[in-house]
Amino acid sequence: MYKLVAIDLDGTMLNQYGIVTQNTKEVISKTIQKGIDIIIASGRPIDSIKTIAKEIGAEKYFIAGNGSLVYDIQKDEIIYNKFLSQQKVLEIIKICEENSISYNVYTDKTILTPALKYNVLYYQKENLKKEENKQTKISIIDNIYEYVKNRKEENYLKMTICDDNKTVFQSIIRKLRQIEGIEVLDVAHQSRKTIKQGTEEKTIEYYYTEITVKDVDKWGALEFLMNKMGVEREEVITIGDNVNDKKMIQEAGLGIVMEGSTPEVTDVANYVTSSNNEEGVAKALEKFC
Repeated sequence: MYKLVAIDLDGTMLNQYGIVTQNTKEVISKTIQKGIDIIIASGRPIDSIKTIAKEIGAEKYFIAGNGSLVYDIQKDEIIYNKFLSQQKVLEIIKICEENSISYNVYTDKTILTPALKYNVLYYQKENLKKEENKQTKISIIDNIYEYVKNRKEENYLKMTICDDNKTVFQSIIRKLRQIEGIEVLDVAHQSRKTIKQGTEEKTIEYYYTEITVKDVDKWGALEFLMNKMGVEREEVITIGDNVNDKKMIQEAGLGIVMEGSTPEVTDVANYVTSSNNEEGVAKALEKFC
């Protein structure tokens, strides 16, 4: 019997509008009632995940920043972390600034960004539908390099790099890979997000990668939780859609991907469920839990 299900958010549990459908919430609730723990495993920061965890009734733990930390919801504290150093963040910012590439810095409290573009624009549009205390915190900073340089006690989960030009994007990736001690997520396809502007829908498309400290991934954080909760690998289901989910899909007792997921992740999965816009998470939970 499965005891633990770790589920990604964007492209997985959330549909294209960033919403968990009512049916998915009900299926998750029934799964929890059967004694199976649901853990969100996302690249998002703490506050953004907290809101969704409460919404779906997942009350124990969640994984944020692609495995940079594990959060204990009951104790309201970080119980596991692998953060980027201030020095590495400054080194990455310098390269991005010199090459005029868009980037964001994720701390455990907020997303630092020079402008509302790409993935941060998507979060900002999500915030418009939420109460203030449930919003993803975004801080627009004119000079992020100086801001980071002058703050000694920040916890840096990850950085994201975005551009809509593939050639420019691939060039910056090559430069970033020369930095020692960091992990640059190997993403080669475009990310697509849909936002509503009044009655119209707008699609945001961009190339995207994430940077963490070396050897950080969702599976490593999940293994920490499995040891803490006394759960074996064979008792774990993982559900995701992108490269940052690959290891947890590959290593779990049952690895599930969404229809239309990145081929690299689909290749290592045990099962393909419906897409995030067709409530694939709910269907997978009904089938296996």
